[in-house]
Amino acid sequence: MRFSPRISTSLCMRNWLAKLMWSTLLEVIYLIQIIGFLVTYSSFTKRAGKKIDGGAHFILTIFIIFSLAGATQNSIRVAQWMLQAPGATGYIGCIGKDKFGEEMKKRCSLDGVKVHYYEIDTAPTGTCAVCVVGGERSLVANLSAANCYKSEHLVKPENWALVEKAKYYYISGFFLTVSPDSIQLVAEHAAANGKIFMMNLSAPFICEFFKDALLKVLPYMDYVFGNETEARTFSKVQGWETDNVEEIALRISKLPKASGTHKRITVITQGADPVCVAEDGKVKLYPVILLPKEKLVDTNGAGDAFVGGFVSQLVKEKPIEECVRAGCYAANVIIQRPGCTYPAKPDFH
Repeated sequence: MRFSPRISTSLCMRNWLAKLMWSTLLEVIYLIQIIGFLVTYSSFTKRAGKKIDGGAHFILTIFIIFSLAGATQNSIRVAQWMLQAPGATGYIGCIGKDKFGEEMKKRCSLDGVKVHYYEIDTAPTGTCAVCVVGGERSLVANLSAANCYKSEHLVKPENWALVEKAKYYYISGFFLTVSPDSIQLVAEHAAANGKIFMMNLSAPFICEFFKDALLKVLPYMDYVFGNETEARTFSKVQGWETDNVEEIALRISKLPKASGTHKRITVITQGADPVCVAEDGKVKLYPVILLPKEKLVDTNGAGDAFVGGFVSQLVKEKPIEECVRAGCYAANVIIQRPGCTYPAKPDFH
């Protein structure tokens, strides 16, 4: 089981690398060796392959590990780790003025990520509980400060200066639920200045219940990330009447753009199945790194890590094939460890 504190915005920057992202978490990870654990979330029990009827259940062993988390912050930290260049990435988010917020700042600094957090005293740093069984996980988030980011913080001179310096921006789709006006500001800046703007579909509910907000910013997206479930939900909501991931990726890549400076590339991950990339009217499939089941520790953060690895090579202007390979490498590392954590140095060549 895991418990985690959370934030809400992020920015990754350098003169050659910058990403703007939202949604941050500090996780307290409980790796649980379970004899029995009463869980009321049916989706989790199905994934875990357990039938739980109630009654007396107990935890055999609990190990507690602190780590940073949150979809966007995971991606930023992984990109920073892959790049191994202090200050190459930056992050803007919202945290509470509490011990978890302080821990977030300290750990990001140690990771080499430049953070400009919006700190508030009206809500605590967000938290998330994670149950992990057999490598699969179920999340229950208490967003708190993650839901409190304001564009007024973004446009402050010291923060907007980071946006202006950046050339690459990445924003999680989750942030559409918090501050779509902040997203619009960054998207328009990127389009007006020929910079790269990227977003992630993030979750089926974003595609379904925040459809209008997503479609408003989609024309600005130069890269669209997502997984197969999110892609199929997007297709269903758009009335495309297809579950074919390759076709969906291609259709997303062909949707209208606000600027003709950059083409749109759609990148859809499919778990252990090949990564689907659509660009220039064509679709290519790239194999992932297969992992023996006994080495799988925790799938949480795998998609975030893929994006981080991908972008770490994109900012170096590497070809798509190399970006995907880096993304697959990063995801493979993360799923063999608890939470979105990694060794001191990457072994990517």
